[in-house]
Amino acid sequence: MVELTIDGTKIRTVEGTTVLEAAGEMGIVIPTLCYYPGLSPYGACRVCMVEVVKNNRSSLEASCTLPVEQGQVILTNSERVRKARKLIVELLLASCPNSKTLQDMASNMGINKIRFKIKDRGCILCGLCVRYCKEQMQSGGIGFIGRGTSRKVSTAFDVTPEECRNCGGCEWICPVCERACTAGNLIDGLCGGCQNLAPVETCPICTGCSESVGMQGHKVY
Repeated sequence: MVELTIDGTKIRTVEGTTVLEAAGEMGIVIPTLCYYPGLSPYGACRVCMVEVVKNNRSSLEASCTLPVEQGQVILTNSERVRKARKLIVELLLASCPNSKTLQDMASNMGINKIRFKIKDRGCILCGLCVRYCKEQMQSGGIGFIGRGTSRKVSTAFDVTPEECRNCGGCEWICPVCERACTAGNLIDGLCGGCQNLAPVETCPICTGCSESVGMQGHKVY
């Protein structure tokens, strides 16, 4: 067993456990995109970063690939961690603004502005579909091709391989395939609906019924 401290609480967990899994055992929710139970950890998106404190210094590391160590001190929600996660989600949204998963994550983090040029690439290169195809379906019909900004997920020569079973698992597990509620009608790359960024006029006799009065009448959220 390994003893470590997460957010000020000492815990004991099995050696070989990742910090993400250890935090989950405590009920601490760390946002993730490229991680999925049952698939090998990849550490591509970096959204699950935590602050590791050691010898009066700290570093940011991906919790999904970070194994627990004896005496480790982990901060999952420090100011430094929150700023880093917001920056990463902003960058990801700039490349995939129509993703409902990313829009929901941005709303939960309080992001109300994207400071980067928006260019919809349709993929965040998280590798979930590639690992699912290889590790769960034992197929390996899809993979990464190209390098740098040309890197993408595809099949060899863009031809559907015989190994593909048309299971649809690659679309099911993809965090950007599900379109945002207001996809195609975003404001500077954000829907903003969950944060109520668009001004609304509340009923003067409001009793907290979750109804708002706007230009088009009542709207129930």
